[in-house]
Amino acid sequence: MMNILVIGSGGREHALAWQCAKDDNVQHVYVVPGNAGTALEPKCQNVVLEPAHSEADEHSAVIEFCQNNAIDMVIVGPEAPLVTGIVDACRAAGIKAWGPTAYCAQLEGSKTFAKEFMAQNDIPTAAYQGFTDADAAKAYIDEQGAPIVIKADGLAAGKGVIVAETVEQAHDAIDDMLADNKFGDAGSRVVIEQFLQGEEASFICMVDGKNILPMATSQDHKRAFEGDTGPNTGGMGAYSPAPVVTQEVHDKVMAQVIQPVVNAMNAAGHPYTGFLYAGLMIDKAGDPYVIEFNCRFGDPETQPILMRLQSSMVDLVAQGLAGQLPSDAQWDARPALGIVVASKGYPETSSKGDVIAGLPELDANSDSAVKVFHAGTAFSHDSNADTANTGNNKEVITNGGRVLCVTALADTISEAQQAALAVTGAISFDGAQYRRDIGHHAITREKAKA
Repeated sequence: MMNILVIGSGGREHALAWQCAKDDNVQHVYVVPGNAGTALEPKCQNVVLEPAHSEADEHSAVIEFCQNNAIDMVIVGPEAPLVTGIVDACRAAGIKAWGPTAYCAQLEGSKTFAKEFMAQNDIPTAAYQGFTDADAAKAYIDEQGAPIVIKADGLAAGKGVIVAETVEQAHDAIDDMLADNKFGDAGSRVVIEQFLQGEEASFICMVDGKNILPMATSQDHKRAFEGDTGPNTGGMGAYSPAPVVTQEVHDKVMAQVIQPVVNAMNAAGHPYTGFLYAGLMIDKAGDPYVIEFNCRFGDPETQPILMRLQSSMVDLVAQGLAGQLPSDAQWDARPALGIVVASKGYPETSSKGDVIAGLPELDANSDSAVKVFHAGTAFSHDSNADTANTGNNKEVITNGGRVLCVTALADTISEAQQAALAVTGAISFDGAQYRRDIGHHAITREKAKA
């Protein structure tokens, strides 16, 4: 029987822990630090490690826990520990960890690294320039005009991207990032990109250094408000599969984007292992352009993708760690759709401590067609959630910006949307907000075929 450690506290980590716990060969799934949802899952247990003063201390605490609890594999959810080298540290200690090394994680950790990497390896992407000086950046914007895209160079929790519709908005974004330090060190350098037109898609793979296993395709909804309006967020919902990724587009992405990344990392002496996520813009001709790379599973894409996964995630990771990834996995043919319920003020701020009402009872049947994945949640008596799996007489409260992701499987995207909305509508907390049009691109296609 296996013991698994999942690192992270979001909806992605709840979905990963849930999938791992379904495996009959798994005894315990520990989640560091987890949330209220992971605390309530069968076979799952949250673990709060001692506060650390540096990344090295945090990595050491993880390693010590693994050694003391006979952990068979570590699955790293979020980008921050990957960028700071958690996989490198685990490997050095003889612990099997699924994720890219710090070198490879620069694809997400630095927009400048990623853009230069794409240019060197002929990977299609938007034209760009990098800047540290605000005046020089504004002069470039004046020359290029709008719309134009401004990106913080470093990690900004999915919110360091501004699509400026006017030159004035672009100047304001430069002031926020370079002058006012809105994104801290992440915004000390900016990348300014050509605005790409088309339809977005998330193309996520598992890579073992050589072999590539494409996961089910998906489409995220980054904008805060319906109709894809408002500020960019970490993601307000997602669905899988994404109809825009036809077989022809799929083949182009593999040949022009994913395979070149794997080849180039190998040539550099840094084989890419773990999840590799290409955020794409598909133009009218069906040609893909990379908007960004992520070095981990997407959130909220993970939730609908893993609702559809019928293969064992544990087996897939084990095969990846052994350098023996298969070329495909088993998927539920039905589409899945997830709706994020966010807290008051998101994405600019987030409200914590609001009691969540209307959560459905945890369904012991892991094959239920609707699943509520927790993200920014905790128990009222302890903001770090609970290490037990009871949750009896404990109120679940908000503890972050994106609070829940209500995810449904159904025969069509329209039906999945309605099933998710029905459960979402019964959940309430002060200031709760969510989009009711998640999946609208696919639903438009469904109606056109009807």
